[in-house]
Amino acid sequence: MSSLGEEAKDWLISIVIAVVLAFFIREFIVELYIVDGPSMRPTLQSQERLVVNKFIYNFREPQKNEILVFEYPRDRSRDFIKRVIATAGDTVEIKAGKVFVNDQLLNEDYILEPTRSEYPKSTVPKGTVFVMGDNRNNSEDSRFADVGFVPFNLIKGKAMLVFWPVAQFKTLP
Repeated sequence: MSSLGEEAKDWLISIVIAVVLAFFIREFIVELYIVDGPSMRPTLQSQERLVVNKFIYNFREPQKNEILVFEYPRDRSRDFIKRVIATAGDTVEIKAGKVFVNDQLLNEDYILEPTRSEYPKSTVPKGTVFVMGDNRNNSEDSRFADVGFVPFNLIKGKAMLVFWPVAQFKTLP
């Protein structure tokens, strides 16, 4: 009976270690997300599964062109996924369907179509980023007051790769 008890104890310890390790990885290192909606088309499709690096921004700030997941400022139970267009200190402006950062036209070969909206020239405040969806005409992003400049404390992580469906597997910028 002793060996059965020892085996049960070993199994219990292994299960506890696995659960603690899984919790640690999910909480601090990577998390899986599902794309919900068309705002990042054509780069990301609704219902694709992503791996998001949750620790990278502990070591550096978000960079232009990275795709990140952040908490929606008006309802922090919701997550948004968008592309970083401008970082702290940059000026951003949208006119005639074109995006300008620091008075330079962005080459955006990843967008679905040019934006139909305008955005007045603004400077991105310290500790924030300006984000937009790749499907500019169907994206709630920094152009709108309910999102605005996204503060670093709301950023959950950087989207690293699409892993599902398998046929869509790809790494992200």
